[in-house]
Amino acid sequence: MSALKQTMTRRSVVGGIAAAGAAATLTTGTPAAAAAASPAPATFLPADPLLHLLRRATYGPGPASIAEIRRLGATAWLDRQLNPSSIADPVAEGVVARLPLARLSIAEIRSRVGAGTLKQYSWDPMWQLGWAAVARAIWSERQLFEVMADFWSNHLNVTCPHGDVWDSRIDYDTTIRQHALGRFSDLLKASARHPAMLTYLDNRFSGKAAPNENYGRELLELHTVGLAYTEADVKDAARLLTGLTVDNATGRYRYDGTVHAVGAVRVLAFQHANTTAAGGEAAALELLDYLAMHQATARRIVTKLCVRFVADEPPASLITTLIKVYLDNRTAIAPVLRALFTSAEFAASIGAKTRTPMEDLAATVRTLGYGPAASGTKFLESLYWMARDAGHAPLNWGPPNGYPDVAAAWDSPSGLLVRWNFHLSIAAGWWPDTLVRPANLLTGMVGALPATYGALIERTATRLNGIVPTAQQITALAEFYGRTPASPLKTNDPAAGWMYPYLMGMLLNSPSFALR
Repeated sequence: MSALKQTMTRRSVVGGIAAAGAAATLTTGTPAAAAAASPAPATFLPADPLLHLLRRATYGPGPASIAEIRRLGATAWLDRQLNPSSIADPVAEGVVARLPLARLSIAEIRSRVGAGTLKQYSWDPMWQLGWAAVARAIWSERQLFEVMADFWSNHLNVTCPHGDVWDSRIDYDTTIRQHALGRFSDLLKASARHPAMLTYLDNRFSGKAAPNENYGRELLELHTVGLAYTEADVKDAARLLTGLTVDNATGRYRYDGTVHAVGAVRVLAFQHANTTAAGGEAAALELLDYLAMHQATARRIVTKLCVRFVADEPPASLITTLIKVYLDNRTAIAPVLRALFTSAEFAASIGAKTRTPMEDLAATVRTLGYGPAASGTKFLESLYWMARDAGHAPLNWGPPNGYPDVAAAWDSPSGLLVRWNFHLSIAAGWWPDTLVRPANLLTGMVGALPATYGALIERTATRLNGIVPTAQQITALAEFYGRTPASPLKTNDPAAGWMYPYLMGMLLNSPSFALR
C-alpha cells in the first residue's frame, strides 16, 4: 500500500474534493445557487438540444439513452416516450418483480392479513413501493412515464408510508400510473374515488351531519383552481362530496347515499340542484369535470409542468400557449407535453433547472451506467435510504402539497454534502456495493488509458457531464493528484486505479451535474 493511500482519510478526501470542486467553478456553494446564477449553457452544460431533452424528460442521460436519442432523433424519441406501452422494460420490471408486496391490490393485502402472512397496518408493502419507485426511476426505459407518475404522485399526494393507508396506498400508485399520460379529468375523478385519497384527506368520514372540509379544500387549493375560491366554495364542495367513502369491510371505494348532504350547491361558477341522495355521486363527478376544465386549473397544471420541465419561474408566453393546448384537448396531458418539449421557450431553458436530491441520486446511477444487483433488494433499500438522508425519499412527503420542485427548496450546505457523499460512494462501489460496474472502472468509463492527466480529466468529464471543462478546471483537478494536465498517466498511477473514483466524484459534484 502506498504512503499516499495510507494517509488518505475520508475527511481529507472530502476536503480535497471540496477544494478541487471549488476551484472547478463550484463557487456558488450549492446546486440551487448555481441555478440561480443562470449560467450560460456553454459554462456548465452542453448546448446539445438532444442532451437537454434527456436531462429534462428523464431522470438523467445514460450511455444507452444518449445512444438511443441520437439514433432516433428528438421527435421519434419523444413519440416513443409518449407511448410507454410500446416500450419493452425488462430490467426495471425484473427488479420490481423482486418486490412482490409493491404490486398487491387492496383485496390481496387484506387477504394476506386474514391469512396471517402480513400484519394489519403493516408498512412493508409501502416500503417496497418506495423501493420500486427508486428502481423505476433509475432503470426503466419508460423514463418520461416515470417522471410523470412522480409528478402526479406529488400533485395528488398521499404520503407513503402512512399508517392510515396501509391497505390502499399500493393500489393508489397503480391508479396514478394508469392515468399518468392520459386526461387530468380522468385522473382527478379516479383520485377522488380512491380509498387512499378519501382516507388521507378524511372524506371517508364526511357525512351530511358534519361535512368534513379537508378534501374539499385541498381539491380546490392544491388539485385544481388554486386560491381562486372562497370559504363558501369549500363548504359547498364538502357537502357535495359527502357519500364518497370507503367500505370498511372491503377497504374499497363505495358511494353511500344515506350520508350524502342534499340541497343546492355552488362552487365557483358550478351550480347543481343536488336534490336526491341517489344522484349525489353523479353530481360530485360533474363538479370534478368542471374543475378539471376550469381556466384556473389549466393555468395551475401547465404552470407546474413548466416548473418541472422548463424553469422555476417559467415564461408567461409558454404558460399561455399551453393553457390553450390543455383546454383544446379536454385536459389530455400528452399534447401539452409535446407542445412544451417542442417550444422555443423549452429550447432556451438550458441551465435553468436544478436536480432535486432524488433526481440527483437516480441520475448518478444512470450517468455511470451501473446495473442493478443480480439478486436481492438490499441495493434498492440502500439507494432509498440515501434519498431519504437527502430529504427526498420517493412518495414520502408529509403534507398534501407534494415535494417542492424549485431550487431554493433544496438549497442547503448539508444537503449538498449528502449528495457529494453518495456521488463518491456509488461511483466507487462502496455503498451500495452490489451494483453491476465495469471490471476496470477507468476503461469502462473512457476506454483505453489516456496518455495524460489532462486527457483523463477531459474524457471523464465529457463522459459524465457531456462537456469539456475549462483549462482552469482541468488544472485544478490535476492538482488534486499533485500533477499538471500535461503529466503522463501511467497504468500503475493511483489516478488510474483506486483514486479514479475521486475524479468521478469531483465531476459529479460540479454544477454541470447538479443542473437538470
